[in-house]
Amino acid sequence: MQNKKMPVLYLAQAGVIAAIYVVLTFLANALGIGSMAIQFRFSEILTILPVLTPAAIPGLAVGCFLGNLATSPLGPVDWVFGTAATLLGALLCYALRNFKWKGLPIASSLMAVVSNMVIVSFEITCLGNGTTLSFANFGMKAFLLTALSVGIGELVMCSAAGLVLYHALERSHAAQRLFAAH
Repeated sequence: MQNKKMPVLYLAQAGVIAAIYVVLTFLANALGIGSMAIQFRFSEILTILPVLTPAAIPGLAVGCFLGNLATSPLGPVDWVFGTAATLLGALLCYALRNFKWKGLPIASSLMAVVSNMVIVSFEITCLGNGTTLSFANFGMKAFLLTALSVGIGELVMCSAAGLVLYHALERSHAAQRLFAAH
């Protein structure tokens, strides 16, 4: 009987994570901090959740896709590259979930930072000022400056705030209650 409940629980957890991700993306955009040179997207705090449940992997990817679909000025290119960066970060976060320093999954928290720094910065640099991806727009200096800008926001939200969320969920035992089946 337990095995039949697992897929339903997994899908429910993924769906809730996706929905929260979208709402937090809208909130950051409404406050004007989700589209600045250094973005502070509240939704990125959730990128630590693959440490607690594999259901967070599709939840984050779907949430990112839907959030970008509704809010990204970069259009379809961002729907693909932004979602790919989030998916890769979530997969790597999950893969490193057992590596902890002083009880914190610091390496896992850095996976979304790194994947977004590389993939999203490449995307933005190749877009230049348009919405058509072109390798002719790519320049190493622009890429590195964009990676720095993306990395600062991601480091604050994914690693600093994400680790605070992880610690709070673990300390309050909410993680065990919410994600016990995984």
